[in-house]
Amino acid sequence: MDEELLQRYQNEIDTARVQASQEGLARQQQESFMQEENKSIVKEQLDLTEEITRIDYLIKGYSLEPGQGGKLKWVAPTNEDMVIFSEYGIHLIRNTICWYLNKNLLLSNFDEATIRKKMWDFTNDLSDTIFMEYDKVFAYPDVKQCVAVMKERIDRKTEIACYAREVVGIEYDREEIRKAKFMELENKIESEIEKIRQQIVKGKLKRFVMTIRVIQDAIHSTYMRAWKGQERDTIRKYTHVTESRNQSMQMPQQNSGGFWPWAKK
Repeated sequence: MDEELLQRYQNEIDTARVQASQEGLARQQQESFMQEENKSIVKEQLDLTEEITRIDYLIKGYSLEPGQGGKLKWVAPTNEDMVIFSEYGIHLIRNTICWYLNKNLLLSNFDEATIRKKMWDFTNDLSDTIFMEYDKVFAYPDVKQCVAVMKERIDRKTEIACYAREVVGIEYDREEIRKAKFMELENKIESEIEKIRQQIVKGKLKRFVMTIRVIQDAIHSTYMRAWKGQERDTIRKYTHVTESRNQSMQMPQQNSGGFWPWAKK
C-alpha cells in the first residue's frame, strides 16, 4: 500500500471514531432526558397534591374567578354565607381526604366487592362523624354577624311599613317608624340574636348531604384507579415500552462494508 492510501484509511478511522463518540454522547444525553421525562410523567401521575389543594380551597369557600390575562385564580369568599365550615371542620375534612388520596392507595389492587365494602364503611363513618360533631364542623356566626342580619330585618320591616302608609296616603316619618320597629325587639334582642344564629346555622347544615356526596365521589374515584391494579399496570406497561424504545435506540446500525472498500459486497 502506498502512503496516500494508508493516510486515507487513517482519516476514515479518525472520522469514524469522532462520529461514534458524538453519537454515543448524543445517545447518552437523549437517554438521560427520556429517563428524567419518564420519572416526571410517573411522578405527575401519582402526585395528587394539586387535587388535594383544589379540594382544600373549595371547602374553605374559595371560588375560581378570571384574573389578569383571563387566567383563573382562587378568590377568598366575600360573603359569610359562603363560609360553610369552621377551622375544625376544614381540618377534619382535609385530613380525612389526605388519608385516602395518596399513591399507596393508587398502587393498590382491589376488586369491586372490596371497593364497595370500603366505600360503604367510609361513607357511613364520615356521615356519623360530621353529624355527631356538626356544632364543631360547621361555621357558627358571631354576634356581629347576627346583629347585622337583625338590622337588615328592621330596615326591611321599615320599608314595608312606609310603603303601606304611602299607598293609603298617610304621612309618615321613616326614622320614627324605624325606631318603633326597633322598640318591638328591645326586650328580646338576645333571644332574637340567638334565633338568627340558629337560622344561619340551619342554612349551612343544608350542605351536609352535598358535602358527603362530593367527598365520597373523590375517594371512590381514587379507589377506581386502583381497581384490579390498573394504575400499577399502566405504569408498568409504560415503563416496559420506554425501556424497549431505549434498547432499540442503543442497537448499532449495520453498515454494509463500513469504511473499508474490501469489505463492500
